Amino acid sequence: MNRRTFLGSLAAGVAGAAAPTSIPIIDTHIHLFDPTRPGGIPWPPKSEPVLYRPALPARYREVTKSLGVAGAIEVECSPWFQDNQWVLDVCAKDPIMVGAIGDLEPEKAEFRKHLDRFHRNPLFLGIRCGNLWGRDFHGSVRNPQFLSGAKALADANLVMDIANPTPELVSDIVRLTDQVPTLRVVIDHLPAMEPVRDAAALRSHQANLRELGKRPQVYAKVSEVLRKVDGKTPLDPQFYRPRLDELWEVFGEDRLLFGSDWPNSDLWASYPQVLGVVRGYFAAKGDAAEEKYFWRNSRAAYRWVKRGQQPG
Repeated sequence: MNRRTFLGSLAAGVAGAAAPTSIPIIDTHIHLFDPTRPGGIPWPPKSEPVLYRPALPARYREVTKSLGVAGAIEVECSPWFQDNQWVLDVCAKDPIMVGAIGDLEPEKAEFRKHLDRFHRNPLFLGIRCGNLWGRDFHGSVRNPQFLSGAKALADANLVMDIANPTPELVSDIVRLTDQVPTLRVVIDHLPAMEPVRDAAALRSHQANLRELGKRPQVYAKVSEVLRKVDGKTPLDPQFYRPRLDELWEVFGEDRLLFGSDWPNSDLWASYPQVLGVVRGYFAAKGDAAEEKYFWRNSRAAYRWVKRGQQPG
């Protein structure tokens, strides 16, 4: 049994648990927050006991110990402006954190001032937009002020993560990248999108995905892969193969990224299990593709700078 077959069978056969590997991992999607801090947090709510406890780099290190994780990127989980600095300060204290994606609204008058401020920090890699915090991304990509701000983001060599996809959001990303073709975009959580049932709508959605697949500045994050079926989370990579195959066929080995969505992922499975499912899939693609997925593509998308034990 070769290494790839072994890893795939282990991921599928031992409760989806990840096996040690020589390929380092950059996790491009974790959240940091601390409900014990003064003033509390906007997310997660107190009503969510699995999540409502401190999620900080020290805990992340413990969760990922011996799994080959060399670095992580924090993605905003707060619309509070001051939390941009809070996250950067937290990340600065632990070299496992190679960067952060903040929350700034490109259409706001103060956007460039705030962008200039945070861009001075090498850990600030970009911002997140999309179906978040009740904002209207569909309207935003038709707003000249938003597009001007997106151009400023691109000119600063920073990235835009775009979250919580729907067919409309995917169509809007086509429009955005038509208008600002120099903007690097990372689409979060595509595996979690609800299937499109209407045949005509499905054809349109698939055409939009294929169009994004032709654009080298657009990346897809393989995050929020797992889901529950009848109250249980399947851990066999084969269960998720149809959705992962679609992403592979559209974006190929050069523009797919690993993101755990920790600790939100704890709602579905443990970190080793989340990692085990995608490792079981990508190990079968060959060492070069697996290495691109787990870290090389993240460097191209986010332009993070090595701080500690990261590769490169």
